[in-house]
Amino acid sequence: MSTQAEHGHELVPRPEQTPDALRAALAVIAPGRLPEMQRTKDEAFAKAVEWQSLSPVRGWVLTWARDIEIARRPDLAARHARAKHRLEHEDPAVAREALRELSTVLDEAMKAVRA
Repeated sequence: MSTQAEHGHELVPRPEQTPDALRAALAVIAPGRLPEMQRTKDEAFAKAVEWQSLSPVRGWVLTWARDIEIARRPDLAARHARAKHRLEHEDPAVAREALRELSTVLDEAMKAVRA
């Protein structure tokens, strides 16, 4: 189990895309988000029953896999935090660039978890 990858240091290995594996990874890298994870999981499962579809559950898994990908990689986490911080900048050009960077980070993380 290596912590080195093509993009640099990782805090934990990429977890499998199962609720238990995602929860275990989040407990290590961002334990303060566990209640949010549980709340959104409950909502996704309730929608799945209501809609008679697994789409909400799959969406929940992908969203948390993406967020965990960002949090487990200091390079992505730093870019994500910097972009979020600059979204409210008084200069519209800075805010637009921050939005582009945030979108790029989210896309990069999603591509990594879908690979």
